[in-house]
Amino acid sequence: MNFNWDIFWHYLLQPSDIYLYGLWLTLTISVLAMLLGCTLGLLAALMRLSRNPLLQYPVRFYVWLMRGTPLLVQIVFLYTALAAGGIFRFEDLNLGLFTLPGNIQAAIIALGLNEGAYMAEIIRAGIGAVDRGQYEAGRSLGMTFPKLMRRIVLPQALRVIVPPIGNEFNVMLKNTTLVSVIGVPELLLSTQMVTSATFRVFELYLVVAIYFLALTTVWGFFQRWLERRFGKADAQASAPRRLFGRHTMKLLRGR
Repeated sequence: MNFNWDIFWHYLLQPSDIYLYGLWLTLTISVLAMLLGCTLGLLAALMRLSRNPLLQYPVRFYVWLMRGTPLLVQIVFLYTALAAGGIFRFEDLNLGLFTLPGNIQAAIIALGLNEGAYMAEIIRAGIGAVDRGQYEAGRSLGMTFPKLMRRIVLPQALRVIVPPIGNEFNVMLKNTTLVSVIGVPELLLSTQMVTSATFRVFELYLVVAIYFLALTTVWGFFQRWLERRFGKADAQASAPRRLFGRHTMKLLRGR
């Protein structure tokens, strides 16, 4: 088998600047797109729970559109098709310390819009898992809807929301490879640039696979830590309620 171990170990243990930039860009795009997706998902979930059709139906259409079309098509449409149609073109954005290229802007927005549709359903399911009595208790105290969500509902919904959010970020890390089609030099496109110079395709694609495996593995450990943390917090919060419930039953039974 024509496998060059020297090339493999060199790029695995001593990655070039191109690789390091691709790795940094992959992580940056993943984090920013996930933050955008979580923000859009929270807003969409709250609008979806509204009884006002002017708020509910646009969100239904948004979720239907984003979940019903391929992510790769959305990326290309946002960056290429809109510009070709003369509707909108992403220009390089000067932020003072650095310039944000238009294709990276499009990558973050496309991934964030797609993620927002999935996060909307995840957050809506988490909010729906909170007992309705919690809503009634909050309203009886005179809480407004934003305060009720912030102080009572969302903290309890987090224990349901956190595990799928972790899985979604794992998927986001791998979905960043799709933005290579619009020229974003993330980890996959960086590998392609190196292979065009070295012609060592098998070794370098094996390296990039190991890099992604390492990223998702590290995130997996962090995700399990988050799940244990929120699970422990929920157990501590529910203990007084269980104790209060048993005490109440004893009083009702005359003990």
